[in-house]
Amino acid sequence: MTLRIITAEERLREAQGKTTVALFGPSGVGKTTLLTTLPAEETVCLDLEAGLKSVQDWRGDSLPIRRYSDAVDIACLIGGPNPAAQPDEHFSEAHHAHLRNHHPELAARLDTKRIVFVDSITDLTRQAMAWARTRPEAISERTGKPDTRGAYGLLAREVIGLLKHLQHAPGRTVIFVGILERITDEMNRTIWQPQMEGGKAARELPGIVDQVMTLGLFTPETGPDGATAWRHDPEKGETRRLVCRSGNPWGLPAKDRSGRLDLTEPADLGALLSKINDTAKG
Repeated sequence: MTLRIITAEERLREAQGKTTVALFGPSGVGKTTLLTTLPAEETVCLDLEAGLKSVQDWRGDSLPIRRYSDAVDIACLIGGPNPAAQPDEHFSEAHHAHLRNHHPELAARLDTKRIVFVDSITDLTRQAMAWARTRPEAISERTGKPDTRGAYGLLAREVIGLLKHLQHAPGRTVIFVGILERITDEMNRTIWQPQMEGGKAARELPGIVDQVMTLGLFTPETGPDGATAWRHDPEKGETRRLVCRSGNPWGLPAKDRSGRLDLTEPADLGALLSKINDTAKG
């Protein structure tokens, strides 16, 4: 085991080179089109939902993923080996070496990408659940029948492990995109929550990433001081904005660990990442 002190300068360099983002929004709000605001040559889209029709003219690379096992392999290539993993586990040194030996061109191409756009984490959890149901942990030893609780437990462990592995990917900015659904409870209150299989992964995701944002529709209004104010208008709003701070008046998922973002920001991920990493504001 090798332990060493990380200096403030090293930590700052690492922070400037990467961040992790969870980006949520209702279906149809245009989450995938935010790809066009990222540098195409430095970005790869992990396409888990076959949903790139809206950005068919985008010049960046995409990688279709239809099975959870493929998602694990790609995460291993992007994040590198986990020195704590056992040889027979996901993300181990052996797993990583095997993938690089058998897919050298794919590995080399992924090495050139600084930004990873995961579209979407909603579909990632669906693929993970389909995989989990086939595993021994999802079969009751007593009855031999499917064990739903076992499947959900395995789903949570697997997805959280994959998310954390990508979180630690050196020099990579990773953006997890997911569907946000509006739920009305028995008290007629509106609650916005990520649409994901299994509650544990959804609860832990905000603690894993640096930034949480919600893409929503807004209507501009003029405030008493003449400045523009933004009213959340999910039905009729025509301007897309990113909600970036927790405790916002609309109850939307958001968190800004950088401390550099306004309550809402323009729907431009390239500009937003530059603002987060602007050392002049640190």
